[in-house]
Amino acid sequence: MAERTRYQEGIIRRYYENHGDIMFQRLSELVGDLYLAEGKSRSRLWQRAETAMRQLKVPADRIEHIVRSDNPSLLAALVKELQAR
Repeated sequence: MAERTRYQEGIIRRYYENHGDIMFQRLSELVGDLYLAEGKSRSRLWQRAETAMRQLKVPADRIEHIVRSDNPSLLAALVKELQAR
């Protein structure tokens, strides 16, 4: 595998420095998408939301409760709570 350039290293470093912010943004966008989604696409969005919550280190029992409820307003409340932190 080829060596990375300084520029590429910088991009990778900044991505990981801002990973939490990126996951928070992704979770925020998923809230709106979940309100509008139906059927299979809705279940795929819930899987993506679950992954984002795990990466944001939300407790597993809370993730399970939110995903099981299939209620985007609970996810919106979590996003609001995370934003306050």
